[in-house]
Amino acid sequence: MTHSDVKNPTRRGVLAGGGSLVVSFALLSQVLAQEGEVQGASPPAEPRPKLPGSLAGDPFLDAWIRIDGNGKVSVFTGKAELGQGVKTAIIQVAAEELEIDPATIRLITADTGQTPNEGYTAGSQSMQNSGTAIRHAAAQVRDILIGQAAARWQVPIDQLRAENGRVIRADGQALDYGSLVSAEILHVEATPQSRLKPADRFRHMGKSMHRVDIPAKVTGAPIYVQDMRLPGMVHARVVRPPRPGATLVSLDSAEVERMSGVVAVVRNGSFLAVVAEREFQAIKAMQVLEMTARWSEGTKFPKPDGFIQSFKNLPSQQGVVAERSQDGVAAARTFQATFTRPYQIHGSIGPSCAVALLENGTTTVWSHTQGVYPDRAAISEMLRVPPEQVRVIHVEGSGCYGHNGADDAAADAALIAQAMPGRPVRLQWMREQEHVWEPYGPAMLTEVRASLDQAGRIVEWNYDLWSNTHTTRPGPAGSLIAAHSLPTPFQPPPAKLSITPSGNGDRNAVPLYAIPNMRVIWHFLPEMPLRVSALRALGAYVNVFAIESTMDELALMANADPVEFRLRHMEDPRGRAVIEAAAADFGWSNDPLPEGRGRGFAFARYKNLAAYLAMALELEVERETGRARIIRVASAIDSGEVVNPDGIRNQTEGGIIQAASWTLYEAVTFEENGITSIDWSSYPIMRFGSVPERIDVRIMDRPGEPFLGTGEAAQGPTPAAIANAIRHATGKRLYDIPFRAENVKAAIGV
Repeated sequence: MTHSDVKNPTRRGVLAGGGSLVVSFALLSQVLAQEGEVQGASPPAEPRPKLPGSLAGDPFLDAWIRIDGNGKVSVFTGKAELGQGVKTAIIQVAAEELEIDPATIRLITADTGQTPNEGYTAGSQSMQNSGTAIRHAAAQVRDILIGQAAARWQVPIDQLRAENGRVIRADGQALDYGSLVSAEILHVEATPQSRLKPADRFRHMGKSMHRVDIPAKVTGAPIYVQDMRLPGMVHARVVRPPRPGATLVSLDSAEVERMSGVVAVVRNGSFLAVVAEREFQAIKAMQVLEMTARWSEGTKFPKPDGFIQSFKNLPSQQGVVAERSQDGVAAARTFQATFTRPYQIHGSIGPSCAVALLENGTTTVWSHTQGVYPDRAAISEMLRVPPEQVRVIHVEGSGCYGHNGADDAAADAALIAQAMPGRPVRLQWMREQEHVWEPYGPAMLTEVRASLDQAGRIVEWNYDLWSNTHTTRPGPAGSLIAAHSLPTPFQPPPAKLSITPSGNGDRNAVPLYAIPNMRVIWHFLPEMPLRVSALRALGAYVNVFAIESTMDELALMANADPVEFRLRHMEDPRGRAVIEAAAADFGWSNDPLPEGRGRGFAFARYKNLAAYLAMALELEVERETGRARIIRVASAIDSGEVVNPDGIRNQTEGGIIQAASWTLYEAVTFEENGITSIDWSSYPIMRFGSVPERIDVRIMDRPGEPFLGTGEAAQGPTPAAIANAIRHATGKRLYDIPFRAENVKAAIGV
């Protein structure tokens, strides 16, 4: 059965499986009733409870799990593997509830031709949404199969159990799953309740399992989209204008067309590319084409000096993120400060790449996009064809972390493929193109004014942030660079102020601490000169940095230990638990450290609704150079129910290292004529020699609790802990990221 069959079953198909449908539903209800989950039919007027996770958007069980006649299990997820280990965790979840060996599962990820539409793989929501959906679907499929066996044997279901891909009777007789599957048996809608396995019976969940995506990566196997090689494939390179907004005025392509291996020069309005048989031939042709192309001036960038500080004077829209007040509190001491973050890139080690093929009227694109369905919508709109004529298949890319150049490269490849029907086109960006043209993480400016009462408790908190939107992902064709260059260009959709529970630029702008008077305002900047979009954690990175830096300053004013001060204001028991665990594992104290060394602490609950994370770190500042080097980190994370402890540890360690790189090194630089941070020399990132000597991660197990997003939990606490440790080591507070050596040296006045 194809995915389209699942979505649009025929009347004949449904009737053919009708008996199985009735039996399955009746027996599943019987199982749930025995477990105390179903107590008879609901009153007709009562609304049906929402289905768990992503089942709410795609409720049919066989959209998620299918079993063939040989008992082979296929699991489908609309989420993509981005290096976060989601493949492994989803396999563990499905295997646990289906009672099968994880190694026997065939997992299909993000593919518009096969998998459910789960939007973007973003915001650390894969396990919350897809993992939850698959767990419930697997549990319901297991019980449907038990019900089928009970009907065949005419025995009560409580005398049966599932084990190792079979349903087993008390006397030892068994039926394998393949023999119990028929026509449309799994093409039924999920129910709101499932008979989930209790944690004390887990065989796979809660235990570390080797990541299924790692072996190919460490052995150099062709796992990335950059590695794809298809029969008859050609190689392409795009030629970008000197600056955004420039249009192609004239082009003499005769010399390029005569070059060895060149197949075509593709010009579509101001979109310009070259196609060749070999990759190096395409690169050489691109370089010649760049010299012959003549462009209009395009958009000039602002002068960089004082640009971020000017945000307060730019036109903005005000949105109230949080506001509460309480009478009868008096402020005795006040701390006020401004914090900034520059534009930063995603820093993907492998430049963006895609492969596209136009064949039989359908354009298939292999891409490391984080949203195959939204990217399909954007590409089909750009090509002016129905979405059904575009298929987007996710293939891992060498680096991701948000909306980088993947979607744009996919659009480039799709557009070039229209000129090369029948031949796969591999399009890869150059390093300079990646640094100049990818959407950046937005620059931000924040202001904090917080006050203590005489007893040393926070009684007032005012927080203002200035930022553009943090997401311009496809959807619309106007989100794609290639679509801007067409003869009839698509315009980028206007940025809009939107305040939601998950947050955008305002993500984590509201402290989780108990504060009676609070006002948080987002000064939304609708227009900015540099293209921006989602970089891991969105506004949480800066907002937590500002909040937790302020908490340390308030603790100093209150003459309190920073950890004790946080606990003084923390009412959430799970928040308290991670703070106490991180402090204990670090060996937090106020004992003196060697000269030049400092300790720092920070805490946040990601988005105030996902994983809790606290960390303590020790670093050393070289006073002669200003270089700050992290020595050790101890962290504690509460991600709800644990599926793969090793995966959570991987994500936490990786998040700390990446956020430390942002904080200590990374900043986009530009001048009026364009971007100047075009390579790894002009845009430095953390190297292996600067990685902390030790990172410890304690995982707080919460059996039975919902899955909580993990991947971005460390991004906010890391810069704050670093800033607080530098403050402790030097006596100087740093307010402006990045804390490069020259900035630290200037701040401490050496």
